[in-house]
Amino acid sequence: MTALAYGDCVEHLTDELHRLDLLIGSRLASFDAEPDPDQAGRAMYITRREVDRLLAAEHAAQAPPDRRTTVDEFAAQVADRVAASDGVRLPLRELGQLFGLSELELDAVLVCLAPELRRKYDRLYAYLQDDITRQRPSVDLVLDLLCPTERARWAARSAFAEGAPLTRFGILTPVDDPHSPSGSSGLARFLTLDPRITQFLLGTAGLDARLSGHARLHAPADPAVSPDPAQADHLVRLAEHHLPGPRVVFHLKGPAGAGKQALALHCARTLGMPLLSVDANNLAGPLLRLAFREGMLHRAAVHVANADALLGDETLRATLADHRGPVFLADEADWPAGENVIPLTVALPDLPHSVTIWRDALAGVTPDAESWAAELAGRYRLAPARIPAAVRLAQDNRVMAARPGPLRLADVSAACRQQSAATLGGVAVKVTSRVSFDDLVLPADRVDLLHELRDQFEHRHQVLTGWGFGAKLSRGRGLSALFSGPPGTGKTMAAEALGGDLGLDLYQVDLSAVVSKYIGETEKNLARIFDEAATSNAILFFDEADALFGKRTEVSDAHDRYANIETSYLLQKMDSYDGVVILASNLRQNLDEAFTRRLRFVVEFPFPEADSRGRIWRAVFPAGAPVGADVDFAELAERFALSGGNIKNIALNAAFLAAVDKDDITRRHILNATRREFEKMGKVWSEPVAVV
Repeated sequence: MTALAYGDCVEHLTDELHRLDLLIGSRLASFDAEPDPDQAGRAMYITRREVDRLLAAEHAAQAPPDRRTTVDEFAAQVADRVAASDGVRLPLRELGQLFGLSELELDAVLVCLAPELRRKYDRLYAYLQDDITRQRPSVDLVLDLLCPTERARWAARSAFAEGAPLTRFGILTPVDDPHSPSGSSGLARFLTLDPRITQFLLGTAGLDARLSGHARLHAPADPAVSPDPAQADHLVRLAEHHLPGPRVVFHLKGPAGAGKQALALHCARTLGMPLLSVDANNLAGPLLRLAFREGMLHRAAVHVANADALLGDETLRATLADHRGPVFLADEADWPAGENVIPLTVALPDLPHSVTIWRDALAGVTPDAESWAAELAGRYRLAPARIPAAVRLAQDNRVMAARPGPLRLADVSAACRQQSAATLGGVAVKVTSRVSFDDLVLPADRVDLLHELRDQFEHRHQVLTGWGFGAKLSRGRGLSALFSGPPGTGKTMAAEALGGDLGLDLYQVDLSAVVSKYIGETEKNLARIFDEAATSNAILFFDEADALFGKRTEVSDAHDRYANIETSYLLQKMDSYDGVVILASNLRQNLDEAFTRRLRFVVEFPFPEADSRGRIWRAVFPAGAPVGADVDFAELAERFALSGGNIKNIALNAAFLAAVDKDDITRRHILNATRREFEKMGKVWSEPVAVV
């Protein structure tokens, strides 16, 4: 006769508990009968009559199988029903499949599960262990119930040893008996079933409560930012190729927000499984094991963000070795060579994909989604996750504005700059631009060069991608420029004007934080700068660049050799960087020729002539400044050969002198400030004009 399939896990566990009752009854057959205690002693003593009643009562109303049925006969009936239950979820059997448990190990789990389902087992286990206080199963009790011979008992002890599947996966935990003397046999230790495993065996969905706030389970149907189609297809094909094996571990390397989680979610969804996502920054050793176990319980792929936080962690290595299923380790660093992982670089989206993401994010927000998407994708290289965030930020900023109104392209651009703002490894500072090209006092041909640099940035996608020039370039796809000239001639001001005109943030690199006396540290600092700049959409500005980009020298000692290595490394980073880099130097001749040869633009900032100095004098005084009638800017420009930086200092100092005098800014104040600027510069003040 064909066995009847189980309807659900409750039916199955009910039969399994009856099988356990038969095992207990079989064990009781070897016990001697004892007299019943008096009424007062029953609280401290369990009788055989009570035990028999407990074993019989549970099935009295169910027309159970004949109590005379042997354990083996009933176990065979259960096995037949399990085999007939194809398609019915039976968590106890599933647990064995997931963690590779033997039948004895599964029976040990059943013994420990029983007291969680029916309180009668507290009394039964206490009777079997001849101690009213020992109401939980010990190793000794489990072996007594499950092992028919002494040889089998000894062999089965290894199932509860440290490192065995039951303990390694935290399914059962041996606990010392507080009432046993110190150093007592391991057989006396109690076995406790993990609460999450109890929930799993009862068919309860959800995550382990201990992972609350640390993990998220994404169903296959969860929405996500669409990953790059080519990268997604590549990852799926790799996963399908390796998944006939027990496990596959991918290392997804890419900048923050580049879509590593979206890529993992797409792959898991294609494979028809959920994705469990955790952040390694929030996981200690025990939580890490729980997270991976949770992935196995849900038959989910596991995504670990910031996985580099676990580099060198033996717990991770051991956990990966035990895990079954796909794992995605995601971070921004290289994974150590020799580890059994499959590397995959997750790049920022190219222009067409970026346009698609922008269009989707702007849909319903503005009727100009199509044109805005092209404009924003061409100007800002944002990670996929940051694009919708930038749109939401722009909407919030517009709501909070003094004059709320429809969203503007300028609002989204400002939000993009906020999204891409970065500390650049703590070795660069953001420079707020308050000038434009109109504020520059330079020869016309120099201004034309700056406009040309701006135009190349704005049309780089058309030329490099649309017209195919990028395919011809293995390096040097970014924009690099050298601003050279004497101090105070406007190099920093020009960089600010360029950033403001392009709508990009300008970051000035702090050379004191970059250059290190320790071998290799300078390269690491520079790597952080260029890597973070790739996602910050920033212009990198190296002032006094000759300190970093100086000429390589002949090697006479180890210091020279490592200095040359640093210079060569900088050349490589400059060649591979896709953004805008500006080098400023007072002495162009001090720069290594390899740098100047590879620069796209070289802009010379000359010392200003008298007419240029006059324009600078007039420009540095704001329209609202009270300038005295005796001030002649043309005369000042003709008399004092000063750079724009010096003139700016003089104007500001003169204004403070006038404020102290509660007077307009007069010629006397300006000459006094000029004298002090000369002294600061180490120049002799030889003017015959008396300065009071």
